[in-house]
Amino acid sequence: MRAGFHHSISLLYLSLILLWIKTYAVYKTGFMLKGDDWFQEIVLFLNPVSFLMLILGISLFFRGSLRTAYILTAHFLLTGLLLANLLFFRFFSDYLTIPLLFQTSNMNDLGSSMHELIEYTDFLYFTDWAVLVLAVWFRPHRFSSYPSGQRMRRLYFLSAMGLTFLLFALAEWERPELFTRAFDRNLLVKNIGTYHYHLYDVFLQSRVSAQKAMANSGELAEIQHYLKSKQSENNEMFAAAKGKNVILISMESAQSFVINRKVNGEEITPFLNRFLKESFYFENFYHQTGQGKTSDSEFIIENSLYPLGRGAVFFTHAQNEYRAAPEILKEHGYFTASLHANGKSFWNREVMYQSLGYDRFYHQEDYRIAPGDTINWGLNDKDFFHQSAVHLKELPRPFYAKLITLTNHFPFTLPEKVRTMDEYDSRSATLNRYIPTVRYMDEALEQFIKELKQEGLYDKSIIILYGDHYGISENHNAAMSQLMGKDITPFESIQLQRVPLIIHVPGKEGEVMSQVSGQIDVRPTILHLLGIESNEPGFGQDVFSKGNSRMTVLRDGSFITEETVYTKETCYDKKTGKVTLPASCEKEKERAGRELDYSDQIIYGDLLRFLDGDSN
Repeated sequence: MRAGFHHSISLLYLSLILLWIKTYAVYKTGFMLKGDDWFQEIVLFLNPVSFLMLILGISLFFRGSLRTAYILTAHFLLTGLLLANLLFFRFFSDYLTIPLLFQTSNMNDLGSSMHELIEYTDFLYFTDWAVLVLAVWFRPHRFSSYPSGQRMRRLYFLSAMGLTFLLFALAEWERPELFTRAFDRNLLVKNIGTYHYHLYDVFLQSRVSAQKAMANSGELAEIQHYLKSKQSENNEMFAAAKGKNVILISMESAQSFVINRKVNGEEITPFLNRFLKESFYFENFYHQTGQGKTSDSEFIIENSLYPLGRGAVFFTHAQNEYRAAPEILKEHGYFTASLHANGKSFWNREVMYQSLGYDRFYHQEDYRIAPGDTINWGLNDKDFFHQSAVHLKELPRPFYAKLITLTNHFPFTLPEKVRTMDEYDSRSATLNRYIPTVRYMDEALEQFIKELKQEGLYDKSIIILYGDHYGISENHNAAMSQLMGKDITPFESIQLQRVPLIIHVPGKEGEVMSQVSGQIDVRPTILHLLGIESNEPGFGQDVFSKGNSRMTVLRDGSFITEETVYTKETCYDKKTGKVTLPASCEKEKERAGRELDYSDQIIYGDLLRFLDGDSN
């Protein structure tokens, strides 16, 4: 009986060891996780074990072929979960969360992106599972299944639970307040492992589901008191564009490193390089998006709130009460519209735009899209802008209109017949293709500005162009190092999160603005330019205001001030890029965490419903 028992659980142990080794290999080669010292490396190596023991150990309660079937099924599903995280990480440098599963309406447009992310070698992750299946099939006597004793099961699960508690204790000891930093998923996975992280994500989801029911107006009052300390001083630009139309252009995946940069002696963005000379160009403007990407940028810019750390607000909290720019401007006589040549359900815009206060949403059905007119995820930018100019001409005045481009979207494919710039030459096919698609977007913007002039809208409108989020992730740092001519350190990686912000105000000369700013500052800036006094809850400041202590907070807890940059638990001197004393960042670190927490409270608790005394 003892020999039989040994054989019966050998499949469990073999599966456990193979999954353990495979998970650690993905940590090192896929997620690029590194321990800062030998102790952290041991924690990283051990953190998959206890979870795998618990899940695979359930097989001990089954008998015969059911036990074998359970182990093989669990092995396959855990491999699938690991691979899903790896594919997601390749582009987003992030891990899957439960709220992302609500984004099913986006799946139809993900085909080309997923095809680009999947590598042929990915199928090798299932090799060990196939070996187990073949071994069981051809050598079943090696895995004969006998009932395991109660004593052995108890010892097994006590060992697994003991390892779990030890792991969590070591993680908390090494990283105090680890579990209060749910926005830093990289830190969580590094310390408790990808599998335990998903369990923690389930816990977080159950907790936030109850937040709205428990929320009260006192929470909003506390936040409003904090926000009063951030109010900007009015400046000479207040009411500089009073009564003008507002044309807001979201430039898909546009990062600031393309501005004024040449490849093989040729400008990547010749039009934008000229246009910013007659506009205000903010060279230290950062995107602040999370997992919601383009939808997050819309949310941040129009609400002056941070995105959520998990999922996209457009999906998870589309029914909340907001005080977004479209709603505020409607109250001041503006007609509000969003124009985007994609499906109306993508990012749940059809629902969310109602909550934001839009009068009209021009979507895929409002554009003429002939076969061959689409590039990547939708209508090409040149046709989109041409048809959008006609829509703008028909809008009531004054209007607030947001236009969202599509062509410069991952995987950045562009038909050769419309390509006017050669691909870059590096080991990253993604970066290589990115350069000509940025050029295409630049040409489309030039065409659009010309049409605005022809329609008489150019001198009657503020024109704001902004990058929505990064296009080239950290997974392409080697190629970016080649392009930039320097190593991409964590400090430089933060600098690559800069995206263009170009504001053209009729009658104003162009100027390069160097102050630190982010997408969260756009709403108060628009309102101030239009001469609208506003005390609406928001964490941004008018980018033209003087004398404020500026800090731009990113969703992962990193932040940038005029003096310092904080990221990956390290403080840098902003001027030199060198590591400086942690104390230099402590005060701002506390402030950054508070702002992210306050913003989360507003969203999870739907606190803005209390502005009008409505508690329903």
